[in-house]
Amino acid sequence: MQNDKAILIVLAEVDAEVITSAEGLSFWGGVDPNTGHVIDAHHPLHGQSMAGKIVVMPTSRGSCSGSGVLLELALNGHAPAALIFREDEEILTLGALIAERMFKRTVGVARITGRDYDALCSKKTAKLKGTQLTADGLSITLHHVSKDDLALSETDKSNLNGDQGAAVALATEVLCAMAASQGAKRLIDITRGHIDGCIYAHSANLIFAETMVQMGAKVAIPTTINAISVDRENWTDHNLPPDFGNAASRLADAYIAMGAQPTFTCAPYLSDDVPSFGEDIGWSESNAVIFANSVLGARTAKHPDYLDLFVALTGRTPETGVYIAENRRPRVVIHVDLPEHDDDAFWPLLGWVLGRMAPDRVPLLTGLEQSTPAHDDLRAVCAAFGTTSAAPLLHIAGQTPEGDLAPTPDAPRLRIAVADLAAAWQEFNQGPTNIDLVALGSPHFSFEETRQFAALMDGKVAHSTTSAIITLGRDILAKARAEGVADRLEAAGVRLISDLCWCSIVEPIFPPDAKTLMTNSGKYAHYAPGLSGRNVRFGSLSDCAIAAETGHAPSDPPKWLT
Repeated sequence: MQNDKAILIVLAEVDAEVITSAEGLSFWGGVDPNTGHVIDAHHPLHGQSMAGKIVVMPTSRGSCSGSGVLLELALNGHAPAALIFREDEEILTLGALIAERMFKRTVGVARITGRDYDALCSKKTAKLKGTQLTADGLSITLHHVSKDDLALSETDKSNLNGDQGAAVALATEVLCAMAASQGAKRLIDITRGHIDGCIYAHSANLIFAETMVQMGAKVAIPTTINAISVDRENWTDHNLPPDFGNAASRLADAYIAMGAQPTFTCAPYLSDDVPSFGEDIGWSESNAVIFANSVLGARTAKHPDYLDLFVALTGRTPETGVYIAENRRPRVVIHVDLPEHDDDAFWPLLGWVLGRMAPDRVPLLTGLEQSTPAHDDLRAVCAAFGTTSAAPLLHIAGQTPEGDLAPTPDAPRLRIAVADLAAAWQEFNQGPTNIDLVALGSPHFSFEETRQFAALMDGKVAHSTTSAIITLGRDILAKARAEGVADRLEAAGVRLISDLCWCSIVEPIFPPDAKTLMTNSGKYAHYAPGLSGRNVRFGSLSDCAIAAETGHAPSDPPKWLT
């Protein structure tokens, strides 16, 4: 729920240039962690530097890992001087709090609304000092949020006092700051956690995790771990630089030392033990969060990296956002013109377009009541939606458990036409049709997808100039090996790699000579240009099998888009 106060979350003394964006930005995959330049090829600020500037935008979007990118920028001196938001924002706010509380590196964070926000967008420079934000002809007094804005339980007070150790005290302090910034009144209990900050994308993640281990951190609830940056058991066979492989393994070891389970998957909902409807959980990783909320009906915020650990250490989380029943109601209704004779590429395209149309609010999709999406189709919608929207939840009438929730009275009515999906297909297919790499498993492949691709490749062999790689969880890989599916794929020249995923893969596991990749993932089609620097083609799983065999992607959109 929107908090309409003008608030200050992280104090800073700043006098700098203002850079404004009309749409949110995912720092993960959208900002170079070494320079502060925007690398999201789809974003209006592409190519511009945020370093040392006051960045004004509605909110962030995309991956929970953006908090780690901001921390890395703060540690290397290339962070924005301040971040000014219009809407609630967690990911970058958390990164700034960690930079300040743990490492004494300051990135100011505030939120303003209405005319003040609109006025600031037109300014060239601004100042932030104490609780005052000023620019030419503009002066805004900010309320500095703190734990005093919350009703704390006796357990919370004990944790803050250090009775459970320094790590829990720090975790509770930051949780209270985040709760107050979101307008929450208290912290609530949660039952399970999922850690996203275990990817060795930069040194900040390792510095944070090992610092927490040194502080004696231990999780208090069952907690799983996201995909990491290496195949933990076999990384020495992949010709990785030893410094990188060792650092990535140390990062995984740190979370295991804190009591997390070594699941190493970005799809924890594929396990046998999944959250139940209405269960309050504390998950991170955008696709997992959106799937848990939307398809399972569990309740979780999109916890940013590092806060996911703090939630797991305390078993507590701010009671805000979609933990509250009223905030799960749709705030926009979007009718979908369902194309005839579509294929599985429809669902990721739909999710990506949906996120663009609902970048900051929970949507309800109508028009799909007679469709029959598979479990993996719903995963694809959620994953792609998370790249273009900050919302942690979507509803599909007739398909998801809360698809019958009444929209808010002010919810606008919009429409997604087939032409909108065709435009998204064109956006995803700007690379040449010669394919050097077929990249599957973002998020991690399910067993059903693994089996489907094996059937598509039966009797075929990957082209001599085209690599085909599937990333998947170690449990799914074990099942594929037990049932002979892995053998069939490997006979066709397809590699299966566990523990890591495409958003964390590095060379030489990512083929260095590959210039153009093809994927069936809307999530990876969005992030790949910035993360890998490669050209991208997108298509159905069948299209990917054709590309793997022939080395060429279809040049034209599928007929159902035309």
